[in-house]
Amino acid sequence: MSVNQNLEKTGSAAYLCEEYLKNNFIDPATCERLGVKRGLRNPNGTGVLAGLTNVCDVVGYDLVDGKPVPAPGKLIYRGIDVADIVEAAYKEDRFVFEEVIWLLLFGSLPNSKDLARFRRILEENRALPDNFAEDMIMKAPSPNIMNKMARSVLALYSYDDAPEDMSLANILAQSIGLIASLPTIMVNAYQIKRRVYDRQSMYLHLPIPGQSTAEHILSTYRADQKFTKEEARLLDLCLVLHADHGGGNNSTFACRVLSSSGTDTYSAIAAAIGSLKGPKHGGANHKVMQMLDHMKEEVHDYYDDDEIRMYLRKLLCKEAGDRSGLIYGMGHAVYTQSDPRAVILRSHAGGLAHEKGFDDEFHLLCAVERLGPSIIEEMKGKAACANVDLFSGLIYRMLGISDDLFTPLFAISRIPGWCAHRVEEVVFANRIIRPAYKYLGKEQKYIPLEAR
Repeated sequence: MSVNQNLEKTGSAAYLCEEYLKNNFIDPATCERLGVKRGLRNPNGTGVLAGLTNVCDVVGYDLVDGKPVPAPGKLIYRGIDVADIVEAAYKEDRFVFEEVIWLLLFGSLPNSKDLARFRRILEENRALPDNFAEDMIMKAPSPNIMNKMARSVLALYSYDDAPEDMSLANILAQSIGLIASLPTIMVNAYQIKRRVYDRQSMYLHLPIPGQSTAEHILSTYRADQKFTKEEARLLDLCLVLHADHGGGNNSTFACRVLSSSGTDTYSAIAAAIGSLKGPKHGGANHKVMQMLDHMKEEVHDYYDDDEIRMYLRKLLCKEAGDRSGLIYGMGHAVYTQSDPRAVILRSHAGGLAHEKGFDDEFHLLCAVERLGPSIIEEMKGKAACANVDLFSGLIYRMLGISDDLFTPLFAISRIPGWCAHRVEEVVFANRIIRPAYKYLGKEQKYIPLEAR
């Protein structure tokens, strides 16, 4: 029996909650009065400036007289617009996630020789240590793949001959090892989850030499190991667009916070995975798919804008969907007019949607993107645009990927960014991150036990 079950059985859970709530309360208005920047946000909604980075820039607005003014969104990796990287990938008909990993880690574009060598290094490190899958994954399965990935990353500490070595060479080696092996960990964890929790057959395939990361994921995930180049290219595109999002996003900042303390690489990356697991950060595309399923049930004519508008208003009024009052896939902390990742995904997803029979679903999401901003402006009084989550979940579903892997795939994409920011924090920042919290508790005297 778990601790929670035991507390519920004895009635202690309600008592403990009552005791806590009786003695604890912080009024949000007090935060405003004292100038506390909740969520590390400035009063105008921009993020508090907490550090410097060369890795990535996220542009969503212009500052005019200290106020953010909406502007087209841009995502920039090491000075290069990600839209240019994607355009080159399709023009040259090749996978580019490995190139983006190099770019984020080292700060330059690799030449052909460097890229070929780097791809081989990644391939050589995809396999897990001897008996790791059996001892660390199969013997301790988890119903949540993100949980299993975080535990597996921590477990890799024990297989490292120099886990606490903080030299640049060692941190880079650890980073490359984690980037290469995390997709294998993810697929293995999912296959074990299928067997133990879903009572379905599992398939454990070995890595195939010569494959890109996207191809490796599809070939180890699918029972028959078959996939089309179009499918792999679209997955590669998703990996590229999620690879980094600046030092201020929650999971990257978590990685930087731990790195600033001098802790090991495995602890820092496990913390980032734990952050991304949160539904306010990494789980939004799953929520979009749930919203889409509700829409398909409640909207009768998928091509009637008036009916879709009515449904979106019901979502905001908590009268439809999960009653959260949110239109999932709409809005972003930085982007105002457009999220470049959403724009790129939409432009490349339509063909596969038609091929796979997802025309209606794709059209509904495009309608949300098109109609949502004006409805949110009308009802909430704020600007909003579609974000990357609006389309990424549908792409994974079109690829036949289980909802269980939506957020884990985000982690696979983002680990190059986490590692790049960790290296930067360790090598250049050299100061522990330590913000302040104002104490609001009232002074009280200690009362002896017999007098209480």
